[in-house]
Amino acid sequence: MKDGNLVRLIDNDPDLLETLEQSLRISGFAPEPFASGADALNGLGSDYPGVILSDVRMPEIDGMQLLGKIRNIDPDLPVILMTGHGDIDMAVSAMRNGAWDFITKPVGLDMLVAALRRASQSRALVMENRRLRRVADHSENDVLLLGESDVTAALRQSVLRIAEAGVDVLIEGPTGIGKEYVARAIHRAGPRRSRSFMHVACDVLEESRFALDFLGSDAGHSSASRQTRLPGRLETAHRGTLFLDRVDLLPLPLQAQFLRLIEAREYWSLGAVSARPLHLHVLASTRTDLAQMVEAGTFREDLYYRLSSARINIPPLQKRREDILPYFRLFLRQASVNIGKPVPVLTPAAHAKLTTYDWPGNLRELQRFAELQLLDHEESRESDGPAASKSLASLITSYEARIIAETLTATGGNATQAMKRLQISRKTLYDKVNKHKLQIVKFRLKG
Repeated sequence: MKDGNLVRLIDNDPDLLETLEQSLRISGFAPEPFASGADALNGLGSDYPGVILSDVRMPEIDGMQLLGKIRNIDPDLPVILMTGHGDIDMAVSAMRNGAWDFITKPVGLDMLVAALRRASQSRALVMENRRLRRVADHSENDVLLLGESDVTAALRQSVLRIAEAGVDVLIEGPTGIGKEYVARAIHRAGPRRSRSFMHVACDVLEESRFALDFLGSDAGHSSASRQTRLPGRLETAHRGTLFLDRVDLLPLPLQAQFLRLIEAREYWSLGAVSARPLHLHVLASTRTDLAQMVEAGTFREDLYYRLSSARINIPPLQKRREDILPYFRLFLRQASVNIGKPVPVLTPAAHAKLTTYDWPGNLRELQRFAELQLLDHEESRESDGPAASKSLASLITSYEARIIAETLTATGGNATQAMKRLQISRKTLYDKVNKHKLQIVKFRLKG
């Protein structure tokens, strides 16, 4: 049961307490029954993620006194009071003293459940905004493997084992899921953490420049002046980690080049008279099934087996929803640092999307959403008044820019898919992209 469904249930009538407990459990809540206010207060702190449902007429500590004590613990903790003897004055007093709601017995289950759900949603939003503030105050801004799901817990263990063993690994998963995060976590957990992490974007490599860019050139070679030696990227990566990102898009000729380098553990610079040693921990990522590519003849079988000594598969966010909020907090923190603005308070609409949307673009889409939250917050702060005071043209322009940005995020910067979703022509899309100063390349999904 999720924390947001917790209800601390208090009533000194044992029969009614049992009936309410069973009814709430059937309705999807996790009731915690208590026979007295004193018992309910035991262990109750400001970090309690649920809500309070209490009778008013109780010995020792009645509901009104309990409300006051809970307000001292946490004024944002919702307290719903029930009584069979209530009157208007008592209800008004309870609401003035900070009660979330006041219900007169007998109460219909539907009405009670509706009130508890509203209170639970409010509490979840309060707790999430507190977490956002804690992230904003935290000095560590480089956490790579966040999340509270069982999948992420198992992933952390895999990362530690692979880092310790030093075996090469193939990281699999859908677009935007954070395969580079996993690769960097392996690098930082292993003995090569003080060495270079060489990120190679395989989808943009040029075969014609491979030798000069990666192998380098010794002095005297035709590609360099006679007095100058040009070190290649492999020299920088030596004794570190080589990450072949989107290796499924590596051209066949370059697949052969990398295979020779990985197996030989040495390389020859252009114009060199001897080989240089090359010791690397090789990590690779793919969004497609390399075994199927091997069968189709588009990926070398020997390179596939060389890279897949170990394999890590990362499921999409929709299959590990517990990880969404922790990553959102990190992305919001990063965005606030980048533009030098405070972390905003999360709105109910944003919280609802975070907890219900499937995030087909995975972490990349979630990161863009966090950035939009910060930008929207800044726009509202800088305006002279509420949105209603802005001109209609300005509102339409802002809305259009946001819809286009969200569509490009969802399609990973694919203009053709964005056109189809928005039902506009290519020319119209690019005209509007230029109008709103959006850069399609920034929406293209990596990892």
